[in-house]
Amino acid sequence: MGRPSLRGKILRTGMRLMFRSGYQGASVRDICAAAGAPQGSFTNHFRSKEAFAEEVLDQYFDYLKGLVKQALNDETRTPRQRLKRYLDIITGKLECDRWRIGCLIGDLSLETSSQSKRLRARLDAIFQEWRTLFASCIAAAQSAGEVDSTFDATELAEFLLASWEGAILRMKVEQGPAALERFKTIVFETVFKTPGTLNVRTRRVSGRSRKRGVKRAPTRAAVNLKADWR
Repeated sequence: MGRPSLRGKILRTGMRLMFRSGYQGASVRDICAAAGAPQGSFTNHFRSKEAFAEEVLDQYFDYLKGLVKQALNDETRTPRQRLKRYLDIITGKLECDRWRIGCLIGDLSLETSSQSKRLRARLDAIFQEWRTLFASCIAAAQSAGEVDSTFDATELAEFLLASWEGAILRMKVEQGPAALERFKTIVFETVFKTPGTLNVRTRRVSGRSRKRGVKRAPTRAAVNLKADWR
């Protein structure tokens, strides 16, 4: 019998090391040592470190797509609720890692996009496929009247993913969930707010206009809000 392949173990180990140390920090030697594999096994299975990182990205994205389907294919929820559910699922995963590990796709986008044409192309393809999954759910939310249709669903999906990745990066800096919760609160009260709903955030407003010092006549709503504050 031939020796069992170490390919899968090398990929899993490499993914963990890239999460922790990044693409540059996770050397082939370190990956093989952590996997208990000779370096010859690495070169037998992968033509280069770039090719290896590409397969790591594919495995990670397959995992993420499973989470996307878990949330966005849940027909017991409305399309808008499914979008929120996905972000909550990811928040739970990040909490399990104590807010120290983010998204490998975002991490490698920052680190390798200016260094590797091959990885940049793969990352771009991943984002396009990822965007399509969310665009379908957003389009369904727009058709159901849950989300405003002013903007194209694909553009909104692009905005959602890019902004969420930014919030995850901020989370890693703070090692806490504040950036994620702030993003979720704001995005579902603005961009993905259901048309016709009114979210009133009480705020003390000066009695004078900022322009030319003109006094504003209080509206009936403002009078009612003042009465509520007392």
